[in-house]
Amino acid sequence: MEDTAVEEAEVSGAAEFAPALIAAHPHGNSVAVAIGPELRVFDLKVGSPVLLSDDCGGRSHSDAIRAICFSVSGALFASAGDDKLVKVWKTDSWRCIRTITSEKRVSAVAISNDDLYVTFADKFGVVWLVTLGEDGTEQVSVDNKPVSILGHYCSIITSMNFSPDGRFIATADRDSKIRVTLFPKNPLKGAREIQSFCLGHTDFVSCIAFTNISENQSFLISGGGDSTVRLWDHINGCLLDTCQVRDKMEELLELNETDDSSLAIADIRPSNDGSLVAVAIQSFNGVMLLACDLVGKKLSFLKVITMEKSYIPTSLASSFSSELLWTVMGASNMPNQASSQLLTRLRIIRRFQKDLLSSDNCPAILEDSEVPHGEKLLLALQGSLDVAKQEEVLASVLAALKVSMHKMLVKKHYSEERREQRKRGRNDKKIKS
Repeated sequence: MEDTAVEEAEVSGAAEFAPALIAAHPHGNSVAVAIGPELRVFDLKVGSPVLLSDDCGGRSHSDAIRAICFSVSGALFASAGDDKLVKVWKTDSWRCIRTITSEKRVSAVAISNDDLYVTFADKFGVVWLVTLGEDGTEQVSVDNKPVSILGHYCSIITSMNFSPDGRFIATADRDSKIRVTLFPKNPLKGAREIQSFCLGHTDFVSCIAFTNISENQSFLISGGGDSTVRLWDHINGCLLDTCQVRDKMEELLELNETDDSSLAIADIRPSNDGSLVAVAIQSFNGVMLLACDLVGKKLSFLKVITMEKSYIPTSLASSFSSELLWTVMGASNMPNQASSQLLTRLRIIRRFQKDLLSSDNCPAILEDSEVPHGEKLLLALQGSLDVAKQEEVLASVLAALKVSMHKMLVKKHYSEERREQRKRGRNDKKIKS
């Protein structure tokens, strides 16, 4: 019975849904939203949508985008996904300067702090690297192909980040592991020196992020399918503290009968100074805020910001120069969904900062009329201003979000007969009859 249920889930389409993603320029110059194959960018300085320039022509991607990120400097932006392409963009012109082809679908992407390298992870758990030009903007040569630098042994890598000092690259996977690897001076020869493993999650790790305590010291924060947010000393692989999100949500919202899988952590975002951590939870219509005491090495519940019942954030973003926390909801690759239905919904929280507990600085959700650049930004990033149309489409997204992350990342279990059938259907390992 269990095998049958898993197989049905596998082919239903919900397991392959692609959540909407959002990323903010580190200096507040722009904000980008990815939904399905569409990449939407809004220039916050000029106050207008960005026209992407891609020498390949047509859409920036031909299938669902699974990962987006800005470089630390803000000069570069990378997008990658199910079309097995990684695209690198210059953010001053939003011209695609490099298209990299992967052998497998891409699940995570990151840009080194010096803008010299782009790393991406495929569905087989291999991390690949490509060298950019000395200024981080131009292709080195036509033959500059991706080089594998590390791997997670056939486990999907869900999140990848460089440490603030650029010394390490952290990778998380669906098998509850976080690996911290020393990023070598010559990464083309591989990143073989493992600094530590951060082990403690009991289900898939969905997201990781670094937060600074000083110029030379930082910590790692992670969230996972076990409904926990964890604080790590990534240098030594030590677990410093754990926040049990499920216990707090049950207490606040009386979710006693809610299954663990529906309270998986969808995304985390530290504030600029690292004192706060915003947490998106799979079945929660809002954001949980945690206080992060980097001196005492503690995480503690602070408050929840509740939004309308139909809004469950799928991704979070913030910039160094702004107190705004950007959130987005949306999904693609669902059954019977047309490209015209690729709508997202934005909600922005202001005063995402250290002194939010003071009476004059409580975080607040911006009304649509208060959003920077108003309707122009919303139309560019959401795809529509028709609230009724949005509600209809996002209602189906809401149902998919409550079950899809766990189905997508949890390891599937098959009967012996089903495993043999799957082997016979694989192109790389045919079984002779």
